[in-house]
Amino acid sequence: MAAPLSMHDAIAAAWKNDPVRIELETNQESADARAKAAQSWFAGGPTLSGEYYDDRISGDNHGYITWQGGVSVPLWLPGQGTATENVAKAEAKTATVRLDVERMSVAVRVVDATGAAIMAMRRQTAALATVSALRRIEADVQRAERSGETAMSDQQAVEAQLAQARTEADMAAEDIETTASQLRTLTGLPGVPDITQADDHWLALTRANDGRWVEDIDPRVRATHQAVIAAQNQMKLVRRSFMPNPEVGVDAIDQGQYGSPWDTQVGVNLRVPLPSAVTNTPQESAARDRMAAATRQEVEARRAVRNEMAQVRARLVAATGARSNARIEASSMLHRADGMERSWRVGETPLIEALRARTDAYRALLDLNRAEIAWHAAVIRMGIATGTIP
Repeated sequence: MAAPLSMHDAIAAAWKNDPVRIELETNQESADARAKAAQSWFAGGPTLSGEYYDDRISGDNHGYITWQGGVSVPLWLPGQGTATENVAKAEAKTATVRLDVERMSVAVRVVDATGAAIMAMRRQTAALATVSALRRIEADVQRAERSGETAMSDQQAVEAQLAQARTEADMAAEDIETTASQLRTLTGLPGVPDITQADDHWLALTRANDGRWVEDIDPRVRATHQAVIAAQNQMKLVRRSFMPNPEVGVDAIDQGQYGSPWDTQVGVNLRVPLPSAVTNTPQESAARDRMAAATRQEVEARRAVRNEMAQVRARLVAATGARSNARIEASSMLHRADGMERSWRVGETPLIEALRARTDAYRALLDLNRAEIAWHAAVIRMGIATGTIP
């Protein structure tokens, strides 16, 4: 876990290890393939037909045998081929933007997992420091008890407090294993990223004050906007496909009839299905529903991004203040705990007050570490929200 690992390396490794990325890349390749297929001259593959007639089947055998075969291809309706290609291209761009959305989500998960792992490590460090301090007190209490200078209740109080601190250290060790495993599963790499790389310099690289610019470049907004474009192209395709595709082809007939002056005929066939509301109405309704859903999702995405940016800014401001206050609190409580311990040694303060001061110092130290991690994480989240992923 002590291996050096930057946030950039961790996010890049998690992105490479993300299974959703493979799915989205496959979707993009499939959409590109559909766009390329839509450039075909015909709306579909050729259709082969064949027929055979023989009078022997009816019981007469006069040698009347007829073979008939043909091949036909479906034709594009006016503008239908271009509309089909545009739909596929729009879906390919949608998949591309969804890749950016997923990468943003992966980055957030890495930041959260990293913060949890570092907090577990610092929790263990603080707990072990508390255990060390309580052991010193326990040794002094045991010496005083043997000389009859202190009561058994003081020894019991120290033992209880020490047992609690050891339990806290053991629980922190469990959290270290759990969070490190989660982070290792996410990134596929050993080690915990250095979240303290994020500082005030990172904030200077963001454009957090330009809310409209941040909203427009957000991958979630761009993905929903691209989905609206795809829905619009789908609507155009449905309007171009107002009827089934007509087919045109060539037929050949070979007749083996007694005394017939002809033997083989070749001609052209044309098949034009007429439009019907039974088939057109469901397609138009589905396209309108897709358009309405895409428009709604874009509006919701813009609102969500605006709300999230407000939350990120508020979290950063609150984390900055909490960090400063936690430093003062932790420093004061640690000095107080040391002072109370010295005061107890000279007999000016009861042991229980010294133990309580040490416990308060431990909690203040946890608050400081939590505030430090929250501040660095808030800086990184601001960078992610403004499109400057580390």
